[in-house]
Amino acid sequence: MLLSRFLLRTHATPAAYAARSLPIHRQRAFHASAIRRLLDMEKVNTSQRLAELRKLMQERQIDVYMVPSEDSHQSEYIAPCDGRRAYISGFSGSAGYAVVTLEKAALSTDGRYFNQAEKQLDSNWELLKQGLQDVPTIQEWTADQVAGGKVVGVDPTVVTAADARKLADKIKKKGGDYKAVDENLVDLVWGKERPSRPSEKVIVQPVQHSGKSFDDKIADIRKELEKKKSLGFVASLLDEIAWLYNLRGSDIPYNPVFFSYAVVTPTQATLYVDESKLTPEAKEQLGDKVTIKPYDAIFNDLTALSAEAFEANSEAAEKKKFLTSNRASWALNKALGGEERVDEVRSPIGDAKAVKNEVELDGMRNCHIRDGAALSEYFAWLEDQLINKNATLDEVDGADKLESIRAKQDLFMGLSFDTISSTGANAAVIHYQPEKPLASVIDPKAIYLCDSGAQYRDGTTDTTRTLHFGEPTETEKTAYTLVLKGHIALERVKFPKGTTGFAIDALARQFLWAEGLDYRHGTGHGVGSFLNVHEGPIGIGTRVQYSEIPLSVGNVVSNEPGYYEDGKFGIRIENMVLVKEVETKHKFGDKPYLGFERVTMTPHCRKLVDMSLLSEAEKAFINEYHQEIFDKTSKFFENDPLTLAWLKRETAPY
Repeated sequence: MLLSRFLLRTHATPAAYAARSLPIHRQRAFHASAIRRLLDMEKVNTSQRLAELRKLMQERQIDVYMVPSEDSHQSEYIAPCDGRRAYISGFSGSAGYAVVTLEKAALSTDGRYFNQAEKQLDSNWELLKQGLQDVPTIQEWTADQVAGGKVVGVDPTVVTAADARKLADKIKKKGGDYKAVDENLVDLVWGKERPSRPSEKVIVQPVQHSGKSFDDKIADIRKELEKKKSLGFVASLLDEIAWLYNLRGSDIPYNPVFFSYAVVTPTQATLYVDESKLTPEAKEQLGDKVTIKPYDAIFNDLTALSAEAFEANSEAAEKKKFLTSNRASWALNKALGGEERVDEVRSPIGDAKAVKNEVELDGMRNCHIRDGAALSEYFAWLEDQLINKNATLDEVDGADKLESIRAKQDLFMGLSFDTISSTGANAAVIHYQPEKPLASVIDPKAIYLCDSGAQYRDGTTDTTRTLHFGEPTETEKTAYTLVLKGHIALERVKFPKGTTGFAIDALARQFLWAEGLDYRHGTGHGVGSFLNVHEGPIGIGTRVQYSEIPLSVGNVVSNEPGYYEDGKFGIRIENMVLVKEVETKHKFGDKPYLGFERVTMTPHCRKLVDMSLLSEAEKAFINEYHQEIFDKTSKFFENDPLTLAWLKRETAPY
């Protein structure tokens, strides 16, 4: 999202969660100067910031300093206090990597942000357009700066150990040296202007929603430690820690997580968190089963823990190592003693979290019914406002109204990401973010794309619907129907156990491909249970990791093919589906077969469907789906004739 990494957004606190009384989340507290820069794409004069950074570099004998976008936990979304790359470069896009030498500076970003970066970067910066021919990667550019034995420095808490090793090898081959700098130099330049670290309260996610006690989860992790003959597991990903201990926070907007680390050994479970953040209920739940230590104590403790295990020089210890996630920081790896004492693995917590238990699956089913009802109420209201009342509403007005409707639903805790409310050509921008005063007025004669989601106590939602309130063109109808056909094909597929999301991605694209069309994003991502809306390790798409991890019963994943014509319109249809075991006539290789259970409960747009392109089986599938939607959500509209009439019309049989 355009702003989420740089500007502070007001979001619900756990205290508000506990009271189930939330403010409208789109009431934002921006730094005025930052929003002016965004709206005008004004260049930030970084000369003074760079001068101060270079002075610090010289004092520490650093020739090149690297500034990635990530925080110490490799979070997709970050808190404002961790927006170092945005601060030093002036570029506020969500993806990018900055490198500063004593003479020059470079920023690398991908095609989504070329235009924005060109407008925001001042003359101090060279823009590296990632993915274009003959443009070096930021790692290659960095390695090219080190001839003559120059030293490259980085804060080891914000890079993974694996990435650090790869870059160190590149730099060494070029004659340079790669060094960990234990204090973040951008933080020193930022000084008092740097936003403070969030200190929101941490609340309990009760077993009635989590489905499993944290004691049992820790016991499962210890079984993994025994199986791998490991000394312990160090957890650093925030959603994994929240899931493990059945706790939730709000330190990062839209993500119910809190800044923390965790260590699980065969005999001890430790949570590194500022204790003042824990509510009395959280402290009571953890009791004497979990040791609470200060957040910043993790590195010294790991060094001591490793020394105790290895310097004892026991035969057992010599054969064992500590485990960390392959996304853990270089700093954690170093604290434990490096590669000789650490195995980096796909996190066992991440794997366990991705397989929802029956309580979590029921929660997903239930929250999507309430969420689907909220979406239907919003779409009916929006159509009435635009068509019957000739109201003038912009994209932010629409997003705000949708949030206010969602906020009425039981167990609502907030949004799961900033709503993408987009009209006409804006719908073709995949990561579009409307902001006043630049938001466009919603045009009833153009396509409207709404990608939105919410956090509920019993689950997380993410739904995209594309609508038209007037008369769509034949091109729009054809494109929508091709996307819908791919969406249905994926939702209907049955596949043998062991199949990956990589293997079935083409099913969603096949009808677009037949016309020489495609889309440039993944087809599906995992979703957390009152956790992050983007959750690994599974997904559907062409990413390498999706070819390594098979889909399993209990996974929750999105199904969201799309099509986009720049400057004209965009289409995306997204449902959430659960992976389940299905019956088949045969079982080749004696393998179980899997399929999907849809849980999203708001109808597709009738006006955009070209019926001549649908098979009878596809029509029957949609009719069955729409009947299910009506049966499960119509009760919400007993006193709402407007939405009930809209729902009857949209779910009528084809």
